[in-house]
Amino acid sequence: MVSRLPSCNSLTRFCQKLNRVKTLEADMMETALNRCLSTVDLTLLGIGGMVGSGLYVLTGTVAKNVAGPAIIVSFILAGFASLLAAFCYAEFGSRVPKTGSAYMFTYISVGEIWAFMIGWNVILEYMIGGAAVARAWSGYLDSIFNHKIRNFTETHIGTWSVPFLAHNPDMLAAGILLVATAFITCGAKVSSWLNHVFAAISLGVIAFILIFGFILADPKNYSAEEGGFAPFGFSGIMAGTATCFYAFVGFDVIAASSEEARNPQKAIPIATAVSLALATLAYTMVSAVLTLMVPWHSLNPDSALSDAFYRRGYAWAGFIVALGSLCAMNTVLLSNLFSLPRIAYAMSEDGLFFKIFAQVNPVTKVPVIGIVVFGILMAILALVFDLESLVQFLSIGTLLAYTFVAASIIVLRYQTDKAKPSEPSPHGQSPQAQDSGGVKEYESFSDKLQLVERQKAAKERREPGQLRSSFEPYLHFLGDFAPGEIVTVSVVAMMTCSVCLCCILVFGSSHLQLPPWASISFVVFFGIGFLLSLFLIWIHEQHQKLSTFQVPLVPLIPAVSILLNVYLMLKLSLMTWVRFSVWLAIGFLVYFGYGIWHSKENLKEPKPRNVTARYVVLPSGSLLETVQTVQPDPQDTMGIAEVTGEEVSR
Repeated sequence: MVSRLPSCNSLTRFCQKLNRVKTLEADMMETALNRCLSTVDLTLLGIGGMVGSGLYVLTGTVAKNVAGPAIIVSFILAGFASLLAAFCYAEFGSRVPKTGSAYMFTYISVGEIWAFMIGWNVILEYMIGGAAVARAWSGYLDSIFNHKIRNFTETHIGTWSVPFLAHNPDMLAAGILLVATAFITCGAKVSSWLNHVFAAISLGVIAFILIFGFILADPKNYSAEEGGFAPFGFSGIMAGTATCFYAFVGFDVIAASSEEARNPQKAIPIATAVSLALATLAYTMVSAVLTLMVPWHSLNPDSALSDAFYRRGYAWAGFIVALGSLCAMNTVLLSNLFSLPRIAYAMSEDGLFFKIFAQVNPVTKVPVIGIVVFGILMAILALVFDLESLVQFLSIGTLLAYTFVAASIIVLRYQTDKAKPSEPSPHGQSPQAQDSGGVKEYESFSDKLQLVERQKAAKERREPGQLRSSFEPYLHFLGDFAPGEIVTVSVVAMMTCSVCLCCILVFGSSHLQLPPWASISFVVFFGIGFLLSLFLIWIHEQHQKLSTFQVPLVPLIPAVSILLNVYLMLKLSLMTWVRFSVWLAIGFLVYFGYGIWHSKENLKEPKPRNVTARYVVLPSGSLLETVQTVQPDPQDTMGIAEVTGEEVSR
């Protein structure tokens, strides 16, 4: 019995389908959306997305259970790591001003299946972000009423004891999400007006926390009697850093809004840098205020800031903080519910996700079906999951998106542009004709020298992705590869070495139980592989300086971002990885069952034809080849094409 295994050509075509990239329009500024957002609008959008959520969700949870007062260091490290990723997002957002954020960036540079994986995880990121903020919103409102809402729920509805679920269902969190969903469906103007109102109140409350909190600060809370500044050690600081990434997800909203920015080339980089800097400053200062007001081990994770003022005897201040936090978290709920349908919309427009999410309501001009569906899913998550599980689940999706965006920056920077027609000069001649072919008069000998230098530079200039001329005498064998091919292989090798290196650093002495000499040997081996991959990327030509923002020190900054993101992902708990794997498996079922067949890039590909070749020996002794397409079905609309080749001498 003959086994029916796929041929090599079939496997090759299948891999090409998985790694095909998206083709963009010639004019990327052309859009059906309204480009109305200024730099200030984008900056406030990013600040509201970051400061409004993590400030009230993470400070108490991480300070009490993970890092202690060293949460200040965790936020600084998380902000630095986010800055590396933010550079990459800023370059993509200004260079490719299209909605879709990390999904779009990966699609145009790495490949389709990787883009779907990132988009699928970004959807999870926004869903869990909204659910986590809704639970925090519920906890703060409950603290205002002395936890009467929670007591009523436990008495009349009940509790359950499941490890990764909440102690009791949070009906209030699910309810606020459904109410916010109803407002979002009314249109962008209603959402924008609500966001401005809540953001103004939130900024005022943050200023109040910093001023009044430092007045009540007690340095004894950092003493050895209270456990010291870093009671969980360096490991706790790094684990806190991984969790604190949730706080900086907001700058992704800026990139997602690039298609609505008036001048994305300037607005996206400025808004990203300013919002991230202010958010990092706010997080570190509020964390210092919180851990200086009360001992870190006595914090209430659900409503740490308001409870801290209550315990210092200022009930009215705690009420203001709780009320302001509710307004701040309302902005995040609106932002998540507004951004999530856009990601699904971009994926649906490309054919990778269900087409129903690409439908736009003709009256409100928003994807109502996507808003309602994902709003209900957010409400279900907020109803049954606890806050800490949601926050850790969110971090892994964010870190994975940062990793692929950083890799995409390297690939795109060394990619060869498609051939473009040369622009005519002001005098009607092409630049080549002016420099070489045309007759030109020179006023001085220095003009002739400048022309020679320009011709020499043009001769030595190479395309992006090619080996630099200075390294060709020593590494001439690398010049035989296609432009960008070595860079792509080196990026894959660098990411592989990063995963192996971080596994040794995180699990070498614990789970793997390696002896010290083996750990050191593996670290040196994979470290050399990482540096060698980085060197092979660096010796190739990059794109010349563009008019848009570019990440400095490429490939160093994206490589460090990849290494740091992988390390932080491995610091997350095992259950987080298990839940993430389940979600990813569901995503692959959606892609291979629907997306790969309905992709617009798949529809653009030419349909394969069955071809047969016949060879006829002529009396003259020459060979005639006839190639003919075969029609398996007489009703096939593709006609019969016949091509007669040239005579080939034997």
